[in-house]
Amino acid sequence: MPGKHVAGAPDEPCRRCKDKISVLVVRSEPLCHECFARYVHTKCIKRLESFRVNFGAPEQQRRILVPLSFGVSSVTLLHILDLHLKTQKSKTGRTGFAISVLYIEEPDQPLEAEELLHKARKQDPDHQYASLPLHDVFRLIPDDASIRNLVPQLEHTNDSSPQEQLARLIDSLTSATARADVLTTLRTRLIVEHAKLAGCDSILWGDSTTRLAQRTLAETAKGRGFSLPWQVSDGESPFGINFHYPLRDVLKKELISYISMSEPGLAALVHETSSGVTQASTSSKNTTIDDLMKQYFESVEENFPSIVANVVRTTSKFEVRPGAASDPRCSLCSMPVPGGRFGIHGWGGDQEDGDNISSVKPTRNICYGCTRSIPKLATNTNGN
Repeated sequence: MPGKHVAGAPDEPCRRCKDKISVLVVRSEPLCHECFARYVHTKCIKRLESFRVNFGAPEQQRRILVPLSFGVSSVTLLHILDLHLKTQKSKTGRTGFAISVLYIEEPDQPLEAEELLHKARKQDPDHQYASLPLHDVFRLIPDDASIRNLVPQLEHTNDSSPQEQLARLIDSLTSATARADVLTTLRTRLIVEHAKLAGCDSILWGDSTTRLAQRTLAETAKGRGFSLPWQVSDGESPFGINFHYPLRDVLKKELISYISMSEPGLAALVHETSSGVTQASTSSKNTTIDDLMKQYFESVEENFPSIVANVVRTTSKFEVRPGAASDPRCSLCSMPVPGGRFGIHGWGGDQEDGDNISSVKPTRNICYGCTRSIPKLATNTNGN
C-alpha cells in the first residue's frame, strides 16, 4: 500500500539504507523518512533532465511556470523544485531555470488569493508569484473572439465585463459535469496565456500518476480522447508552449505521505478548499465524470497501485498524428480536431448520422467533447 505507515513492525529496517528504522511502506518496500523523501525527489527530478544548468549561455536562463492550486500535488512540486534550484545553486553557482508561480482565483470562492500567496512566498520566497481571476481568460485573449462567441446573448451586450461573461457562460451550462469541464478548460487557457506573457517556455503541472490516470478515463468518457497525447505526455503542446508532468511517476497517496512527514510550514500550505483538492459531491445529481474517476482511482491505488501506473504508461505511448498541429482548432479547448470533425455529429456517432458527416455542418467550431458540455450553444446559429 503506497504511503502506508508501518504497524506492528517498529524494528523493521529501511530496505534501502539498511540502517534506520522504516516508517512507512511504499509499494511493498519499507522505507525510513530520509529514503522516502529521496524516493519522491528522485522520481520528480529525473523528469527534469532538460532543465540542467546551461553553462554555455548563462544569461539566457529559462523561465518555467508552476500553476499552484494549493493542493497536495502542486504544493509538493513547488517545494521539490525549490530544493532542486538550491542544490544547483550550491553546486554550480547558478540555476537551470527560474520559477514563476500562478494561482487562479475560482469564481465561486472568496477572495483569498493574497493570504494563500503570502504563505507560499513565506515558504519559498525566491520565486515570482501572481494570481489571476478566472474571468481574465476573456481579457487576456483579446484577438481571439472564439471563446466570447460561446457566451449566450453576448452579441446583444458587447460591453459586458469579463466577470459577467464568465457568469453568463457558466449559468448556461445544464449539468455539473459540463460546468466542471468548461471551468477546467478555461483555467488551462488562462494559465497558458499568462505563461506566454511572462516569457515562460514551459509549464510544469503538478499532476500525479493518479491524477493523470483520472484524466485519461475522464477525457475519454467526455469525448475528448483525441487530445490525450497532449494532455498526459511531456513535450510540446498545441498552445505553442511545452507541458511537463514531473510528478507523473508518483502516486497521490505518496504525495500525501510526503506532505505529512515534511516540515509543518509545507503542510500548512495545503488548502483543503482549493480547486485541486475539492471533495467529490455525495449527491449523484452533482457528481461529475471527473468526480467518479477521482473516486475510482484513489480507491484502486490503495491496494493496486500498479493498475494506476499502467494506465498512465499506456496512455504515454500515444503519439500525435503527423500534421495534427495544422488541423482546425476547437473554439473552446483549442485542441486540434482531426479532419475538422466538429460537433455532436462530426464523428458519425449518432444512429441517424451513419458515416455521412458532410450533411451535418456545425455552426461553431467546437469539438465533440466541448459540444457535449455546451450542446445548446454549439447548435445555435451565429446570432440569427
